[in-house]
Amino acid sequence: MQEKTYLKWYNKIGYGSGDIAGNVVYALLSAFVMIFLTDTVGMNAGVVGTLIAASKLLDGVSDIFFGSLIDKTHTKMGKARPWMFYGYFGCALCLVAIFCIPADLGAKAQYAWFFIAYTLLNAGFYTANNIAYSALTALITKNNHERVQMGSIRFMFAFGTSMLIQTITVGLVAHFGGGAAAWRTVAIIYAIVGLITNSLSVFSVRELSPEELAEDEVRKTEELENMPEEKYNLIDAFKLLVKNKYYLMICASYILMQIYSATLNMGIYFMTYVLKNANLLGVFSWAINIPMIIGLLFTPTLVAKWGGMYRLNLTGYTIGTLGRLGVVIAGYLGSIPLMLAGTAIAAFGMSPLQGDMNALIANCSEYTYLTCGKRVDGTMYSCTSLGTKLGGGIGTALAGWLLAFSGYVGGAAEQSASCMNMLHIMYLWMPMGFNLLITLILTRLNVEKANAELKAQMNQAS
Repeated sequence: MQEKTYLKWYNKIGYGSGDIAGNVVYALLSAFVMIFLTDTVGMNAGVVGTLIAASKLLDGVSDIFFGSLIDKTHTKMGKARPWMFYGYFGCALCLVAIFCIPADLGAKAQYAWFFIAYTLLNAGFYTANNIAYSALTALITKNNHERVQMGSIRFMFAFGTSMLIQTITVGLVAHFGGGAAAWRTVAIIYAIVGLITNSLSVFSVRELSPEELAEDEVRKTEELENMPEEKYNLIDAFKLLVKNKYYLMICASYILMQIYSATLNMGIYFMTYVLKNANLLGVFSWAINIPMIIGLLFTPTLVAKWGGMYRLNLTGYTIGTLGRLGVVIAGYLGSIPLMLAGTAIAAFGMSPLQGDMNALIANCSEYTYLTCGKRVDGTMYSCTSLGTKLGGGIGTALAGWLLAFSGYVGGAAEQSASCMNMLHIMYLWMPMGFNLLITLILTRLNVEKANAELKAQMNQAS
């Protein structure tokens, strides 16, 4: 039987454009906030790394909190859309504030300014916006193929935006005269773009009614209508997540994916001091994002052809790990063309998991429903925001600590031998290691099979 469809093409495109908003924030911070703070403001890389790590501890708590709030929200706009819409106004303000650190403040006050603005952005406004955006996948359609399509479309926008930000930002800062004022202008421009695209995404879709969401092919309608209203607190929500082993695997994979991305985003240091050309960051960004976008285009078709996501994701990440190994070898050979080739192969192999991640989480949420009888879509999708912020924060903080440990001197024309060796480790070896860990996790992440077995058992019992 063919699944019911819920979305038109313009709903899918409109939804996907929301990742432009998310990535003008994420890409700017992950790729450039560290070098802005060290080379323009004059902060110590190790101290900045520590502040980012401390901020992420607060971040981890807020993800489940906001996910639970979304699950309990009931408005005319729906459950998730209000949080997504209003949360972004705070994102825009905090993004600009991070790049508006007053030069006449003392060093301690500057660190405090950054920490407060960064924490408000990540632990508060970005969390509310991003969890709500991810949760919409389960709230606007119940068609699994449409969910995969939406995941592919949103990540095409995400990687396209990331590529554009990494390609043009260095040039834009130079165009506006360089220095702190130029960074502030660029941040304001990106914040305005984010506000526009986020609003477009919110109002391009509608959430299904509670009655539509309550329909289930496995359980009888009469049973669902007689089910009591779901009431649970934050501790209950946490217990539901911990009981779901597939949630834990997805969460771990997502965190590792974001740490991987963060280490690559620190490539601005590798390009500047090892390859001696900061503008190469944009070239490598194209080598990452174009193959990723091409892979995302084919992901929905491949998922259908391969009969699910499990084998496709595992095969893809195996290819991705081998591609990163090629980058390591090419890096020590000093061959930029071979580095670009290995980067492209790795990105293409990693694309299926990026494209079907939301559908995978939806299946994970379904697993909780089938085993516990509770719908916790918002809470379940907290792993995407948790992974983005915790993984990205750990990766950025780790880069700061390693740079400080290696003796990095911000703005110096030449760096020490120990620093140069560390840059090789950070940009070549660490990404390959993270890919290998994700591949090992994917060998066990077959939630589709688990759900099918649970449904078969229920059908036999009924």
